[in-house]
Amino acid sequence: MREAPDYPATAPRDPDSLAATLGSMVFIAAASVAGMLLAFADKLPCRSGAWNSYPRTLQDFCYSDIYPLYFNEGLSRGQVPYLGHPVEYPVLTGWTMQVAGWLVNFADSYVAGHRFFDITALILGVFGVVGVLATAYAAGPDRRWTMLLAALSPALILEAFINWDLVAMGLSMLGIAAWASRRNVLAGVLLGLGVAAKFYPLVFFVPLLLLSIRAGRMREFAKTLGAAGFAWLAVNLPMMILAPSGWGYFYAFSKTRGADWGSIWHYFEYLNVPLLGDYQLSVLNFMSAAFLALGLAGVAVLTLTAPRRPRLAQLCYLVLVIFLITNKVWSPQYGIWLVPLAVLARPRLWPYWLWQLGEIAYFFAIWAELLAADAQQGDHFSGYQGISPGWYFAALLFRLGTAALLGAWIVRDILQPERDVVRVAGIDDPAGGIFDNAPDRFVLRKRTSDEAPGVSQIAGALAVRTTPNSSAGSIVPLARSACLS
Repeated sequence: MREAPDYPATAPRDPDSLAATLGSMVFIAAASVAGMLLAFADKLPCRSGAWNSYPRTLQDFCYSDIYPLYFNEGLSRGQVPYLGHPVEYPVLTGWTMQVAGWLVNFADSYVAGHRFFDITALILGVFGVVGVLATAYAAGPDRRWTMLLAALSPALILEAFINWDLVAMGLSMLGIAAWASRRNVLAGVLLGLGVAAKFYPLVFFVPLLLLSIRAGRMREFAKTLGAAGFAWLAVNLPMMILAPSGWGYFYAFSKTRGADWGSIWHYFEYLNVPLLGDYQLSVLNFMSAAFLALGLAGVAVLTLTAPRRPRLAQLCYLVLVIFLITNKVWSPQYGIWLVPLAVLARPRLWPYWLWQLGEIAYFFAIWAELLAADAQQGDHFSGYQGISPGWYFAALLFRLGTAALLGAWIVRDILQPERDVVRVAGIDDPAGGIFDNAPDRFVLRKRTSDEAPGVSQIAGALAVRTTPNSSAGSIVPLARSACLS
């Protein structure tokens, strides 16, 4: 029995329809601004004084790295990130901290700390709104109204101002929107800047590469990758030259960091699982990298064997969730990374909201677990004392499982494209840019009788030669598959 769609196949094109109104950029922008205001309101208990008491920030569930790092990273003393003090974030995030510090004149006072948070929240809110609007553009006019799921996402609201992740989210989604509009060099620049803010947008080049291979568009991919490298280098090179040790601290910190909160490796260590729960850093780094490589290899096989070319957003979600599951840390705010891609990849209600519930559960569980850990270390405070490790790890597994389940549904949509709600009405890949409606040039499956020649099809062993394709004006593989099985 086929699953009934949660949405109509496509939004009505009547400009006076409800879907058209909800899908207007003005309405989505207003909803996104409302979401950012709700995110700011979530931190009001801390702004009222709880930030000066660590247990209260956890009891009120309003913790943010932004306020304490104003003091801990030396900004309150006028120290410049990387030059005057090493910072555990990539350069563009450090620059964002620096700009906010300039605007409060680096005053060493609690009032200045509040102002630093307010200015940072304003900057992050702009990136959040821009990121949602970019995602709406990439969704295409027929599905744009579904971006309200991102604009008013509970995970986005709760996690928005924990750290500086909205900078990378906004830049990376602008990059996806630029790719959707076939501005490939601009897409590379924006994605490169995203990597300069947080490292995770780097994984988006994996689906871009795989889809470029399948569609035979490697030249465009190379331009995008080159532009990304140039943009990243332009941001990083000054610090690499002026403060190499400060610049390299982020990379050294990432390498030497152990299994941290939110990660499956932290759970394995808690259970003392043989090998998987090994505390040795070298073993942990190897296991994390090995499982990431296996996951990405699986995505590569899926991309090149699927009956129809996967959509870009589908693959971006898959590689990102694999990166998170295999990573040594899965911080509470990392849900921000997934929100826009989840809506683009599978804009259907129940799997999305189930995952949102997982993010909400973990958001409250992590602060309660940290509160309990603080109490166990001898800090005496009144009121709520937190939760046991068992409840915390249950929330961790629920979060991981719901994100993985959403990924499994996306894989099913890829293998059975007739179930993909985006493609039901004949739309191909609104965010795909040059991949949208592009013919296959290379796939890893045997050609069926109804497929056109000029596509490299591999089954068993392979014998392939290339020949000019006059209609495409390029060299593309011509299949001569020899199945030796």
